[in-house]
Amino acid sequence: MSPSELNPSAILQTAFSFWSSKVLLTAVEFGVFTKVANRRLTGAELGAELKLHPRAIADFFDALVAMKFLEREGDGPQSHYFNTPEGALFLDENSPRYVGGILVMLNARLFKFWHDLPEALRTGKPQNEIKHGQKGMFEELYEELPRLEQFMGAMTGLSRMNFEAFADKFDFSKYNSLCDIGGATGLLCIEVAKRHPHLKCTSFDLPPVEPIAKKHIAAAGLSSRVGTASGDFFKAPLPKADILTMGMILHDWNLEKKTQLIRAAYDALPPGGALVAIEALIDDARRENVQGLLMSLNMLIEFGDAFDYSGADFRKWCGEVGFKRFEVIHLTGPSSAAVAYK
Repeated sequence: MSPSELNPSAILQTAFSFWSSKVLLTAVEFGVFTKVANRRLTGAELGAELKLHPRAIADFFDALVAMKFLEREGDGPQSHYFNTPEGALFLDENSPRYVGGILVMLNARLFKFWHDLPEALRTGKPQNEIKHGQKGMFEELYEELPRLEQFMGAMTGLSRMNFEAFADKFDFSKYNSLCDIGGATGLLCIEVAKRHPHLKCTSFDLPPVEPIAKKHIAAAGLSSRVGTASGDFFKAPLPKADILTMGMILHDWNLEKKTQLIRAAYDALPPGGALVAIEALIDDARRENVQGLLMSLNMLIEFGDAFDYSGADFRKWCGEVGFKRFEVIHLTGPSSAAVAYK
């Protein structure tokens, strides 16, 4: 291909993408989509409700229109802005499928930490609160139950779609029990239990999390079929069940601790039992799943030696522990379930 046939558009689009990212993240932080809800508002009306400076109003809302996150009826100052179907479903805080919680965290924490990616690449050390002499995010969250519950609630929107897909796609017919390790609000157990009444499910996490899970399970009307258990999965054996799931858990740790968790799962499972890891699994050739690779860089920024992995990596580690059969089930977007059978 000659130089005249090449163009830098993809390069420039990626280079400038932090502009569009910051616009969307700011819109979620300001509650734009929640304010709009099911209404149609002029720029002046919406800007007044959000307390925006008049200079900013047209550019901010029209950028969101051009990016397909808002809709606009008409042109000029008297035009009306309203939510797209996706915005109403996923970005209005009052929607049960709200995913904005993770966007708020991206804006509040990770946006500034990713500025230090060069240092992370050179040193292999975390670039989060720890770097600045503060407590790590999770250490601080676990000291204050309301904040912990708020954080976990924010994460449910991101996880829900994958857990629903897992509940639909995995063959549960041969199993009677499931325990979700690091179960947080109990969401995975709730989604599986809704679809598979024969299963007894347990959500396992640290002791401060147990009352949060109980509350969410009760709200779903599933307290008779979904239980809770608590403990530190690095200090005690895992609960015994036919299926052990780990949603976005293994990637938080270095290889030594990943192996420790996999071995603990193997010990807790019966013959024929299954370990399921739900992650933004990197493709084996490490060429396609951009989100999985970026997530792994995020683990570098957050924890230093933690990393994401491929299905082939998972198979190797599980095989070394004794698991005999493996498969990868695609869920949604960049996420998949890696399954190891004992």
